[in-house]
Amino acid sequence: MSKLLEGKLALILGIANKWSLAYAIADAFAREGATLVLTYLGEKQKAAIEELSAGMSTAAILPCDVTKDEELAALTDSLRALGRPLDAVVHSLAFANPEDLRRRFLETSRAGFLLAQDVSSYSLVAVARATAPLMTNGGSISTLTYLGSTRVVQNYNVMGVAKAALEAAVRYLASDLGPCGIRVNAISAGPVKTVSARGIKDFSSILDLVAGRAPLRRNTNPAEVADTAVFLASNLGRGITANTLFVDSGMQVMGF
Repeated sequence: MSKLLEGKLALILGIANKWSLAYAIADAFAREGATLVLTYLGEKQKAAIEELSAGMSTAAILPCDVTKDEELAALTDSLRALGRPLDAVVHSLAFANPEDLRRRFLETSRAGFLLAQDVSSYSLVAVARATAPLMTNGGSISTLTYLGSTRVVQNYNVMGVAKAALEAAVRYLASDLGPCGIRVNAISAGPVKTVSARGIKDFSSILDLVAGRAPLRRNTNPAEVADTAVFLASNLGRGITANTLFVDSGMQVMGF
């Protein structure tokens, strides 16, 4: 039986550790036959990603700070040097100053607002611009978002606004890249116990709320998010673009 991503080359940005959604996605992509290109930020993280990707079919592990245009240009050159089309991109990147997640949104600093937008939203635009010319057979670009983009989630603050911009960017990029056969989508994952999520004040109470209120009465499993990313990158998702797919045990339909 053929695998869903057999023969495809996929770039995955944002693996931080074995608990990150990006790692779960990389693992699922490898299971389905994809060859991976992974990125890292700093030499310390490079060693960690090399260890995490052991056993996966990895074509390259490349440096990439998405806030630096020269590193994105170098990423494009490195991908082109592989000599084969790029079929899928997974953008799993977000950051905000911790203090901007602890205080009221009203008190967000200008610098903190711009940083969250740069890393969490604009980076998708920058990555798409760097990779789309290499997707000569079309393909899929996916990113990760959260319900806090459209609803006020306590303590999500500036990140919620950045995710709202990210979802709008998905729609505009889908329109721009559709004629090239490139689909652009977001996966809205339910809260998952990642290292970055623990930076949100009272995160455990969000997990408890979802487990008690979501239609499935449980929290989201990273593997469910990863399998959705596989679907979007595969031929099965060929008719889907400009969408936000919820993988959150149904929490997005519930009132409070």
